[in-house]
Amino acid sequence: MSDKVSEHVTVDGVELAYELSGSGEPVVLIHWGVASSWAQPLLDDPALAGVHQLLTYDRAGYGSSDLVEGRLSIADHARHCALLMRQVGVERAHVVGHSSSAVVALQLALDFPEAVQSVVSMEAARPVPQTELQAEFVRTFVVPAMERYGAGDTAGAVDTFFRGVFGEGYRPALDAGLPDCFERAVAEADAFFGQELPALQQWSFTEDAASRIAQPVMLMLGEHSTPTFPERRALLLSWLPNAEPFDLADARHLLHVERPAAVAEALAAFFARHPIAE
Repeated sequence: MSDKVSEHVTVDGVELAYELSGSGEPVVLIHWGVASSWAQPLLDDPALAGVHQLLTYDRAGYGSSDLVEGRLSIADHARHCALLMRQVGVERAHVVGHSSSAVVALQLALDFPEAVQSVVSMEAARPVPQTELQAEFVRTFVVPAMERYGAGDTAGAVDTFFRGVFGEGYRPALDAGLPDCFERAVAEADAFFGQELPALQQWSFTEDAASRIAQPVMLMLGEHSTPTFPERRALLLSWLPNAEPFDLADARHLLHVERPAAVAEALAAFFARHPIAE
């Protein structure tokens, strides 16, 4: 998380660090699983930060929030988010997730529909069913990354996984847009490799479950993202009853890291079309 995090609340016995800033309709920005500093490019963009109240926080196991022993499910993370919102006075919000946190956002909309006005899913990590393309990604990147992590090569594990999701040669763009991301990912590797990846593999999200998400959902996809993400979006478009695509030109899975202004403008426009009723 950024250095602006200054408050803490306890939910389910877990202390979470958070920042609530700005004014306007609330937007909850749920950080991806690989590093808690994810939101910074959007927090710095006036197209979003200038017109919305923004809630960001470190999920359990990340940043300044408590570590949790044992397993944490996607539903656990969704519940933590809902309880945090209640404690800080955010009754209903637009919710943004990216990669593994897009999965958390979808689960939040399913489990706590009263808290979610709309969802932006930026290249969700793993809707089922598992296809050959998804299985190849697991064999080529996830399994080797987990093996490196298990062998104590945390930096190698992070680099292997990042090459899988961001593409080869990702580091200059990542370092330019999120200068501390790689180091944070290494520092927070126990939460990601030890809890998040297993939770993603165990996440059960069916067509029937998706059909119960009535909120508007924007499914954002980078023009140059790796092939697993277009396949996942196509599945979600066919499952979700109120979903629309958004294609981000000149971007990979890094999306808002590479093109923060374009992403912030797209989010603000989507939220304006789906306002929270007074």
